[in-house]
Amino acid sequence: MSEEGVKTSDYIGNLITGGEVDLSFRYRYEYVDQDGFSDNAEASTVRGRLSLQTGTYRNLDFFVEVDDIREVGINNFNAGAGTTPNRTRYPVVADPEGTEMNQVYANYSISKNWSWRAGRQRINLDNQRFVGGVDWRQNEQTFDALSTVYQHGEVTARYAYVTKVRRIFGDEVPAGRHDQDGTHFLNVSGDVDGLGKISGYYYRIDNQDSPAASTSTYGLRLSGIRDIDDFMFRYTAEYATQSDVADNPVSFVANYWNLEAGVSFGDFSVGVGWEVLTGSADNPGKAFRTPLATLHAFNGWADKFLETPAAGLDDRYLKVNAKRGKAIVQIRYHDFEAEDGGADFGDELDVQIGYQLSELLRADLFFAYYGGNNGIADTDKFWLVLILKL
Repeated sequence: MSEEGVKTSDYIGNLITGGEVDLSFRYRYEYVDQDGFSDNAEASTVRGRLSLQTGTYRNLDFFVEVDDIREVGINNFNAGAGTTPNRTRYPVVADPEGTEMNQVYANYSISKNWSWRAGRQRINLDNQRFVGGVDWRQNEQTFDALSTVYQHGEVTARYAYVTKVRRIFGDEVPAGRHDQDGTHFLNVSGDVDGLGKISGYYYRIDNQDSPAASTSTYGLRLSGIRDIDDFMFRYTAEYATQSDVADNPVSFVANYWNLEAGVSFGDFSVGVGWEVLTGSADNPGKAFRTPLATLHAFNGWADKFLETPAAGLDDRYLKVNAKRGKAIVQIRYHDFEAEDGGADFGDELDVQIGYQLSELLRADLFFAYYGGNNGIADTDKFWLVLILKL
């Protein structure tokens, strides 16, 4: 079900008769073996999600989504951020139990080009490197915000004013909700013939509960695809600069860049990339940071770099994907170093094996093997994920 594009009506009853309901479940077993912990973590959790999209009345519609996360059988894990204070002997698996309103908002379409949204909502910008929903975790990150989208031809402009970030740890602990004072997201993108999609963005975060996350980030991103005979070439280039704002206790300027290139042929693709977040080995707090990103998608699935090290991060990686019918195999390799000083931070191998069992049911196995250096612990992780959409 789409959250947008519902048929409009001058009949107020269409809010009910024109609506749709979705129900889905995601079960996950996660195993973590991390040096420094006496016990390995085992987490068996299931997320139930109920979504209601109303019909549209005079260009106005509503969306409500409720998530319920439960432990199922095995709970030998620390859910993090003080959510399970009696389980600190285990590594963190950040999936605390709870029932929450994941999204609840009103949409109003001024015209076919321009719409507004008010309420708790999912915001995913570009590849979610700076702003995203963290949907890998059972409890998604959403935003209390007023947002707008304007589209004209090949150009899309998005803006959001955010008052609160609802983080993955849930509302029961302070780390699960961060008040904002003047947090703004502005992203403008467009397709340019012969070049690709270009995005320009400005993200100003004023985090009242975590001042070190208060930053101002400007950036430019290019991504494109070229077909040449039987091959498909893809490329990405991105650069951003960041500085402190508001009550950030450290004055700094840091930079980010990412270069990626790949080729696909048939059911097989391979790509290489280089991502850098600058830092200062001698001045903690001056590293480039991305506190609102979907971090699991970057810098290895073992999640060893959810916070950028003081000396920054230099990540050089290889991606290999193969698809055949309903099956997928994905392999990633990362080589990590400090951006400042070049210290060896280790390497990581990630593997995914997935299969669409039926129209409603999907199964995936994920593996992450991280070998650490310079005080970063060796970590192995395994996941079994089952997704049922009714």
